Amino acid sequence: MKKAKDYIIFPLDVSSVKAAKQYVETLSESVGMFKIGLELFIRSGPDIIDFIKASGAARVFLDLKLHDIPATVSRAMQNIANLGVAFATVHCGETSRMLDAAVKGSNDKVDVLGVTVLTSVLNEDVQSAGFRKIFYEDLTRLVIKRAIMAKKAGCKGVVCSALEVKMIKETLGQGFVAVTPGIRPDWDAGGKNDQQRVTTPARAVEDGSDYLVIGRPIRDAKNPRAAAVRIAEEIETVL
Repeated sequence: MKKAKDYIIFPLDVSSVKAAKQYVETLSESVGMFKIGLELFIRSGPDIIDFIKASGAARVFLDLKLHDIPATVSRAMQNIANLGVAFATVHCGETSRMLDAAVKGSNDKVDVLGVTVLTSVLNEDVQSAGFRKIFYEDLTRLVIKRAIMAKKAGCKGVVCSALEVKMIKETLGQGFVAVTPGIRPDWDAGGKNDQQRVTTPARAVEDGSDYLVIGRPIRDAKNPRAAAVRIAEEIETVL
């Protein structure tokens, strides 16, 4: 049975491999998954994945956000599939052929997630990028359009703002996984961040989020492990 802590994905968005390993050692029993992004993966390569897997039961979310021609994405995902990670990401931009290539390259060894619209993106950003009015007036429409494209391609789910989760679940079903960044507990509401579309852990889970990417509230706490436990306790109240 999925426990409250299993909803929590802690992003290892740190400047050194040493710092990443310290967080893994501190949090391996308090979170369900660690997210490895571009910065850390470029520094460490697959070694950090092996370190996480050897440190406890927490799984790995490799968030490289692949975005290239289909053949390149397919070959990249084939290599990712052999690393033993739970999730890997690919952007939903451009054409569905890139998503198809990612899913085929995964060989059913890793669950592919489509990245819909980054949580740092605002309506005016979408407008300035040249999208039609229907999409920049309501970002949810763009998120849903891309989520539908991802599901048709065979993706396991999407990465999206928690503000869009309820509609994604209503449109694409409860089995379509929603991973949501931009999560801030009430006690960290004043924290500075570059994510605009945010919500609380409990609200996100109530709306249907399957996994919550929670970084700063844990990382910047005086006691990161205690902060993770506190967030899990909040999630437990709505399970």
